[in-house]
Amino acid sequence: MSPTSPLTRTPTAQETRGRRDRSITDKDANAINRVEELSYDLKIHEVMTRQMKIASPEMPLANVLEILRINHISGVPVVKDSELIGILSLEDIVRAMQKNELSAPVSQYMTRKIITVASYDSIVSAIQKFSDSRLGRLPVLDENNKLVGMITKGDITRGILVALQKDYKEEEVRRYRASHLFEDIVSDRTTLVLRYNIKAHDFTHGGNASSHIKRALLRLGADPQTARRCGIAVYEAEINLIIHSTNGGILKLEVESHRITMSTTDDGPGIENIEQVLQPGYSTATEQVREMGFGAGMGLVNIKRCVDKMDIESTVGKGTKLTMRIYVPTENLNGRKDD
Repeated sequence: MSPTSPLTRTPTAQETRGRRDRSITDKDANAINRVEELSYDLKIHEVMTRQMKIASPEMPLANVLEILRINHISGVPVVKDSELIGILSLEDIVRAMQKNELSAPVSQYMTRKIITVASYDSIVSAIQKFSDSRLGRLPVLDENNKLVGMITKGDITRGILVALQKDYKEEEVRRYRASHLFEDIVSDRTTLVLRYNIKAHDFTHGGNASSHIKRALLRLGADPQTARRCGIAVYEAEINLIIHSTNGGILKLEVESHRITMSTTDDGPGIENIEQVLQPGYSTATEQVREMGFGAGMGLVNIKRCVDKMDIESTVGKGTKLTMRIYVPTENLNGRKDD
């Protein structure tokens, strides 16, 4: 991998800010590659290191230095009574060595201000935090704020490479089978409908439906850019259901020869001012949701950038229906563009 690879160089703030907290331009929507796609698809728990070396706050720095040397690592989490209380890096130990204090306890030199990531988040959130903090490793916490692993940039690179290899081995067979699905079906109009039940506040499984939809479209013969545009649109719509709906909702995909229609429906709470929610940065997400890395107010903006047509129908107290359409490129049409 070259030194300028996006997985080895330090990304710019704009590159790593992610699709959720900035507007996707028309150029972005047409230049989304598989690596970017995997940054949304892969969860942190799928690529993180589970087998960790840890230190206690009372442990002498000299002992930790030996742990780092033997295991070829550059830092360890500091744990007390099963709770993460700090991080000790090789740089911290070097500072102690300069003062000839290798006998000092870990607690004296460890970093107490800890930046963490959640195991259920997509790896794009870890990429963003690596860029913002310039750290080499991040502790991973589960839904109960318990330490379950560590993640490095190398873990992300390896995870993406493994996923790409798996794609290569499995996708060709699946795509062939799916692309021949309609060969023996004769009708004036054939529609394939995929339907997913999305639960409110279920961030652990957020993005699963959109990932399944992207793969289905590719196997049905959609060109990669169309599938990726659909993937981002339904991802943002799926996350909106998780964040804002009262009881969850339905995410639906309808595939026809000339267009792809995506929609979400829920039964509350509804939108008071549709024009307002279409403004970049406007969000009604709670502070708790924002702390998890969601609710930046760019979801609908990103959807609008990725699709050819978007409609929102909403009644306060009753619910919202979001409809998104992408038309198949003209050269591939078997029908005409109509509503």
